[in-house]
Amino acid sequence: MGYDVTRFQGDVDEDLICPICSGVLEEPVQAPHCEHAFCSACITQWFSQQQTCPVDRSAVTVAQLSPVPRIVQNMLSKLQITCDNAVFGCSAVVRLDNLMSHLSDCEHNPRRPVTCEQGDGLEMPKEELPNHHCITHLRAVVQQQQARLAELEKTSAHHAHQLAEQKRAIQQLKAHLAAAHSANPDLQRLEEPREDNEVLQWVTSLQPARVTRWGGMISTPDAGLQAVIERSLLASGCPASLVSELIENAHERSWPQGLATLETRQMNRRCYKNYVAKRIPGKQAVVVMACENQHMGDDMVQEPGLVMIFSHGVEEM
Repeated sequence: MGYDVTRFQGDVDEDLICPICSGVLEEPVQAPHCEHAFCSACITQWFSQQQTCPVDRSAVTVAQLSPVPRIVQNMLSKLQITCDNAVFGCSAVVRLDNLMSHLSDCEHNPRRPVTCEQGDGLEMPKEELPNHHCITHLRAVVQQQQARLAELEKTSAHHAHQLAEQKRAIQQLKAHLAAAHSANPDLQRLEEPREDNEVLQWVTSLQPARVTRWGGMISTPDAGLQAVIERSLLASGCPASLVSELIENAHERSWPQGLATLETRQMNRRCYKNYVAKRIPGKQAVVVMACENQHMGDDMVQEPGLVMIFSHGVEEM
């Protein structure tokens, strides 16, 4: 729909009036042959009823419409119009092409975002501020948070129950395996060399790594980063039985005494160059396996190995 003619200063050229709504053209388009101009919204609504020009009834479709000539656009742009918020006290008169810019900053705009200064700091449309009550809003926020907390506690309890069931199943499985090993000692002697061979084969397949920035070590990786490294270990062929132990040893809480704190790491920094490290493929991380680092002191290695993650500085040799 076009702009109300009464909002404009002075007379408006009749060529700038929409024949459908009788307002000043808004987002104008014109028919191809007769060149009659209409508001875009007006002619679109008209075409939902019939595919003709509203003035001379010549056949026209939406696809045939085009923007009005630049001269018409310039004439519209120069028109002086009162602000939409005149009824709320704004006395500004601006060029039509500056209207939207003015409305976004108009202090009389009832939809302009304002901040409550009475306590809760909530941002809201200006027109809602007189009916806003901080206590009511804060009470609603508290209720929402309490509901969310109850939902999270329920989910946590469910997960805890599932975890307890899984731990119970694992303990039962371990008991069965222990009984099987006790009944057949040869089974244990056969399985242990096979597991060792799998680990050795995997370690040998990794590329030797050189760390050039030991100061970039991430000693407390979060769960997300650990999950990324875990997926990379599995993708590299690391035996599944070994992955969880290595990931547990990716955090300083599980590191040996010589690496457990920032102070001890700084004291032992000269020893880092003696590590035999293998790169975890595609990541700024290395694995330091105990089987390859028997030359290091017990305070610098951890069974079955350590995972060290860096922000930068890991290169393949």
